[in-house]
Amino acid sequence: MREGAHPGRIAAFPAQESSQGSRTGLRDPFRDTRCDTRARRVARKSTTREPIIQEPEAFEPRGSEEFEPEATRRDAGVAESARANRGWWDRNADEYQVEHGTFLGDDRFVWGPEGLDEVEAELLGPPEELKGKDVLEIGAGAAQCARWLAAQGARPVALDLSHRQLQHALRIGGSFPLVCADAGALPFADGSFDLACSAYGALPFVADPRLVLREVHRVLRPGGRFVFSVTHPIRWAFPDEPGAEGLSVSSSYFDRTPYVEQDGEGRAVYVEHHRTLGDRVRDIVASGFRLADLVEPEWPAWNTSEWGGWSPLRGNLIPGTAVFVCERD
Repeated sequence: MREGAHPGRIAAFPAQESSQGSRTGLRDPFRDTRCDTRARRVARKSTTREPIIQEPEAFEPRGSEEFEPEATRRDAGVAESARANRGWWDRNADEYQVEHGTFLGDDRFVWGPEGLDEVEAELLGPPEELKGKDVLEIGAGAAQCARWLAAQGARPVALDLSHRQLQHALRIGGSFPLVCADAGALPFADGSFDLACSAYGALPFVADPRLVLREVHRVLRPGGRFVFSVTHPIRWAFPDEPGAEGLSVSSSYFDRTPYVEQDGEGRAVYVEHHRTLGDRVRDIVASGFRLADLVEPEWPAWNTSEWGGWSPLRGNLIPGTAVFVCERD
């Protein structure tokens, strides 16, 4: 780890636009908005959790007084994806933490909207075996997962592309390093970590996921494990709606054209990239990992909430999350 990544402050490493558009922050990590930007407003719920840090800088894109992004499908490369998603998360981190902070908790490790918890899943290994392990969380947001790992005796580092998200990690607190950097250019030495994890961070938002996977492979020690969750690829064929209207196929599963929200002058302000299930497997193997498991969490009876396009109705019929367990030999 480079000098400067100390507990209690954010070590910032600028994104390298030539290397990769890693949106290492979770966007609404469990959000799926390729069909209609209105989905984020429809799914919004009230909460008593309020941010207690300073107000963010206002975002006023050129070309429109009242900015309403246009949703489209078009190509978006590494640099454009990184710029757009860094900006989206810096602008929306406060709202995200207000809306979803209660579900995520301050020190809970949740893999997706279904509520699959690492306490039961043990995808990184039994909790008692995490003690003393160096663990990198990618797309950490407010570092809830890293905080849980620290409570198990691990030595986590929480990394995110969004400085604003990491300010929320500072607000909640913790004694582990926070690093603001691009997942496609990790500021760590080879073999720095025993484990790496990412709950809806980075991988759904990058133009070239192999850049991230190869970087993670580089910083892991031999025998290390990388576990990451993303929107289940099948969801790209369905509208992002929690009700019955979200159960009919509306687009091709094989259409890999990115989902882009852009301003009045055509500049991307949010980008998400689609990979089929086969693409994900090939990316993992081509990056030097062995795929040890693929988990498709079922919707539990206790979870009656809706989160964007995720709901009990849809969750009982089609998968919403895919969790890939990768090992470095």
